[in-house]
Amino acid sequence: MNASDQQVPFRRTVVSYVQRGERMTVGQQRAWDRHWPELGSDVTALPEGRLGLATWFGRSAPVVLEIGSGMGETTSQLVAARPDANYLAVEVYKPGLAQLMLRAEKLEVTNLRLLRGDAIVLLRDHIEPASLAEVRIYFPDPWPKKRHHKRRLVQPGSVALIASRLAPGGVLHLATDWENYAEQMLEVCQAEPQLRNRYADEPGGWAPRPEWRPVTKFENRAHEEGREIHDLIFERI
Repeated sequence: MNASDQQVPFRRTVVSYVQRGERMTVGQQRAWDRHWPELGSDVTALPEGRLGLATWFGRSAPVVLEIGSGMGETTSQLVAARPDANYLAVEVYKPGLAQLMLRAEKLEVTNLRLLRGDAIVLLRDHIEPASLAEVRIYFPDPWPKKRHHKRRLVQPGSVALIASRLAPGGVLHLATDWENYAEQMLEVCQAEPQLRNRYADEPGGWAPRPEWRPVTKFENRAHEEGREIHDLIFERI
């Protein structure tokens, strides 16, 4: 075990997601049967030790990890926009992963691999320290009730773990439409010594909304309900 692993002995008592139904449409089931054996794996089925990403992708390239790809509408576009990157999406919702494979097939992308399960377990047990070019967490479950805030994904332990897996100069990009969660994200990331805010000089420390990030259904809903979108972009020191 190396120093990076020793610094992050992160163990959670609660998870940030809920298990959802697995019923799929006919098209999703076909996509799953056709593509999952090659493109996907359950986190619990991974062999012990580090994930051999270069072998799985068939090439060495910067690795972008997206945590929580949902139904894949945004993720598929992001993958298509980064053919130079090996794009890894982790999600717990099986129909969402199937839908992402359907979308990726239509866009003819070849640089996508998928993992089903707990992103924290993936990062802790299977991702090499200092190996990721970017980690993206867009509109994670806000767990708006105060008693549920402990379930939020962005916590000191998880951010320390993510930071340890980023290469120097690597990026952690967060986005949320819940102001309370945005403030928590900012506080947690600013307190993490492995990270620095690329936009610390901007008002509030918020990053400008990147034009390349597609507008999601969550953003549209937030705008309709009068909520502001906050982006945060932190860099591994």
